[in-house]
Amino acid sequence: MKLSVIVPVYNTAPEDRLKHCLESLEAQTLADMEVIVVDDASTDDSPAVIKEFEERLSKERPGFFKAVYCKENHKQGGARNRGMKIASGDWIGFIDGDDFASPDMYEKLLSKGEKTGADVVGCDYTITDRYDYKPGQNVTVNTDAQTGVLDDEKHKSLIVRSGSCVTKIYRKSLIDENGLSFPEGIFYEDNCAGPLWTVYFKHFEYVREPLYHYLTVGTSTTHHVDIAKCRDRVKAGEIFLEECRRRGITDRFPDEVEFHFTECAYANTLFSYMYSGQSRKPAYTQSLKKMILKEYPEFRKNIYVKKYISDENRNFIDLQMKNNLLFFIKYVLLFKYRDIKKGRKSNA
Repeated sequence: MKLSVIVPVYNTAPEDRLKHCLESLEAQTLADMEVIVVDDASTDDSPAVIKEFEERLSKERPGFFKAVYCKENHKQGGARNRGMKIASGDWIGFIDGDDFASPDMYEKLLSKGEKTGADVVGCDYTITDRYDYKPGQNVTVNTDAQTGVLDDEKHKSLIVRSGSCVTKIYRKSLIDENGLSFPEGIFYEDNCAGPLWTVYFKHFEYVREPLYHYLTVGTSTTHHVDIAKCRDRVKAGEIFLEECRRRGITDRFPDEVEFHFTECAYANTLFSYMYSGQSRKPAYTQSLKKMILKEYPEFRKNIYVKKYISDENRNFIDLQMKNNLLFFIKYVLLFKYRDIKKGRKSNA
């Protein structure tokens, strides 16, 4: 078996999102592949949709479709881990149950990997609100400078900007030999696994086409931010840091590990929390400040902070380090003003 594609599913039946995802995998031009769908204790009609595909494809394409039904919810990372345990492909790919893939996505990625000898191959994605294969808002995931046989400089770049797991395929031996897996029981598992896994890449190649389709309609877990998800992102950063220390990665790439932890656990969490506008409280932003200062008191001096964190956000961070309450009030007032200004323009 050339490739195993793992699909974690949790309540993605509405608007036929899961159906479209699975149909896009059934339509792949790569013949030698299997699809492993892991239902993560869905409470909607997702199991029924999966069983329809399972029953039909067991007759039409034996060995192509496998289904796992979890009795308890393990979040996306736990579902992926369970899929990896039964994967028989030489390569492994991941797709979320509410997204879909271009018909030739996996054939192109696999062909690139086999021709170049890479152990990981990636592509770009497109953000869309339609169930078709027309490009929407195309997003570049990685750069040409990150590809080829990897040295320390390329590894540094990939830790800082790893890109998404769902736009890549991985040689299974890479995963098995290095004991790679996803955190379970939290959202934002990619925030931990994505950059950590890149340390073990030896050769990374890239297909510069938006072959993965990221659907923005419906209720995807990544579209809505609340306090629970903020805490999960902090946890993902903490697991990443703990794993890097355990595996000796912090010693090899100290600046890159520090920055990823800073961006994931602190900066992205802070600003997504503030931007969400959902029952924001200064006490939580103060807890984020204490957390980052405990782990990295000099984080603002990191060489990547100026490069990747906007001037406005760096100014807000500087203000929070001086006075958390003043930061909180100024941020709220600024974005209220911007919302009012935006409303005036839309009514003009």
